[in-house]
Amino acid sequence: MNELELRQEICRVGRSLFERGYVHSTAGNISVRLPDGFLITPTEACLGFLEPEALAKVGGDGVQVSGDRASKTLALHRRIYTADANAGCVIHTHSTHLVALTLAGVWKREDILPPLTPYFVMKVGHVPLIEYHRPGDPAVGDLVAQAIEGMRGQGTPIRAVMLDRLGPNVWHSTPASAMAALEELEETARLWLLSGCKPEPLTPQQIQQLRQHFGASW
Repeated sequence: MNELELRQEICRVGRSLFERGYVHSTAGNISVRLPDGFLITPTEACLGFLEPEALAKVGGDGVQVSGDRASKTLALHRRIYTADANAGCVIHTHSTHLVALTLAGVWKREDILPPLTPYFVMKVGHVPLIEYHRPGDPAVGDLVAQAIEGMRGQGTPIRAVMLDRLGPNVWHSTPASAMAALEELEETARLWLLSGCKPEPLTPQQIQQLRQHFGASW
């Protein structure tokens, strides 16, 4: 996609997430990587009512060059892009069931959810919990980058982290792919909470089949 198409795609994805209840009010943000920098949603913008021309354009050096004032999470997004060369889009939301999961207690700090379903294993994978920091705290970028690099070193690259009490950051090659991973993550949290956090995870043998047949990185 060219820059104009990416601007339109950010607005489409934002509107879709808003209309289906994955984001609310002015919570959440979306960015994409460009050859000469990044596009990111403006601070205090509602994702359901974005305008392509209002999106903030930021150079590779982090300096804004056009559009409304960039989201305060820009530094975190840039750290994710630096840590994962395959990331083309980052989405952050305050998705209800995922935030509720951090309040009720995650499965494990290194995995907020167990491998409940094959599509969660294939489409999302491991999601570590990042300890609470105020919104926009630059220290979060260091923690997320460490998680990305650490999991890659173990041979299980990640495409999402969960910020305690705030919500997930999910990244993928395109906005549509990032949105799909976010949806799968939120719906798995919903299943886990609705079932009383009691279902047994997939067995090691079942997970190995997903690795062999679908390239799952769990």
